[in-house]
Amino acid sequence: MSEPTTTKPSRVPLIVLAWAWVVIPFGYGVYQLFLKLVQLFG
Repeated sequence: MSEPTTTKPSRVPLIVLAWAWVVIPFGYGVYQLFLKLVQLFG
């Protein structure tokens, strides 16, 4: 017997949103750290 073809919903947008939820604040923190290091050592 052949299995019925079911289309699973794409999780790509959810994965992209989850990564953005982590990467954007992390990137902002690194940017702020860089600015503070420039003030401290510059």
